[in-house]
Amino acid sequence: MLRLFADGSTVVLQGLHRLWPPLIEFADQLAADLGHPTQVNAYVTPPSSRGFSPHYDVHDVFVLQVAGEKHWTIHEPVLPEPLRSQPWNDRAAEVAAAAEREPVIDAVLRPGDALYLPRGYLHSAVALGQTSAHLTVGVHSVTRWSAVEAALDLVRVLAADDVELRRALPLGVDLADPAALRDDVAAVVGALQGWLGRVDPDRVADRVRGRTWAQVRPEPVAPLAQATAAAALTPDTVLRLRRRLRVSLRPSPAHPAGGDRVTLIGGRRTHEFPATTRPALEALLTAGELEVADLAGLDPADRLTLARRLVTESIVVVADAHVDGSPDGVPATAPEPGPAGPGAPAPDAGGDDGERADALGTGS
Repeated sequence: MLRLFADGSTVVLQGLHRLWPPLIEFADQLAADLGHPTQVNAYVTPPSSRGFSPHYDVHDVFVLQVAGEKHWTIHEPVLPEPLRSQPWNDRAAEVAAAAEREPVIDAVLRPGDALYLPRGYLHSAVALGQTSAHLTVGVHSVTRWSAVEAALDLVRVLAADDVELRRALPLGVDLADPAALRDDVAAVVGALQGWLGRVDPDRVADRVRGRTWAQVRPEPVAPLAQATAAAALTPDTVLRLRRRLRVSLRPSPAHPAGGDRVTLIGGRRTHEFPATTRPALEALLTAGELEVADLAGLDPADRLTLARRLVTESIVVVADAHVDGSPDGVPATAPEPGPAGPGAPAPDAGGDDGERADALGTGS
């Protein structure tokens, strides 16, 4: 690596929003404020070297110059508002030609400077007389195309109930002849247009929420410590919402007016609770941290029952929980994963609640 760096290669530190606590908290708070997933990478470029050739990213980027100086050249997009499925290398010739034109920004960033690059804008940068280091804060915009994909997914589900769309094509059909399929395809397109009109916008919005929240990795939990704490809860036990777990409280789908159930959404998981727990859950979501005795509207036994379930479902943690038998105990929450563990830069799939996927994308 040192030889490559000496030869002019840039060192890229990916996924710092998953690895370094200050950036973990920064990226999480920024994502909560913006409503869009975020990520943070670092780029260290040797003197007088170019980090990357001109290219564009499919997400917005804030460049934060940390050390040294870097000369940035920015050009107009060749494709405004590109999607993740429209990377710059699919348009490499257009990008190269556009990079020869007059730039819209030609500037040197010094420590403390910041640069905003909307997705699609072409950019390249060259380190000047000393080693340059900068952070890129990527903002993965939730777009209307996300709603398009969610709506089409729902159409697929709904249209499967249409027996006409499930019928087989005629025996002996020549699939190599488009004319032989024209009438069937026209019937399918017409039927799908009808089904699209039946899609509930609220269900589309909920799918968009689910996909977006799934990109946020909640704080790791030490299961043995939490299981031990759940079995020993008292009215004085302090419960804290699990950090970076996106939560929402709403009436259960089967009971639009509230009925006898309430739904707590945490990441991609949904949890059904008795409607009598709503005041307690609302108090918890508002405060973020409270004692079991402060779970409003419940008798003492029901408070403990609710608290125990919230802990075992990993919605809350008992901050001072530990497992007896080791000198210092096992911490209530596991340490943030490092580069060699389950939090390594390569995205991991799933997890017990499907919430371990991370914001994806390239850097700058």
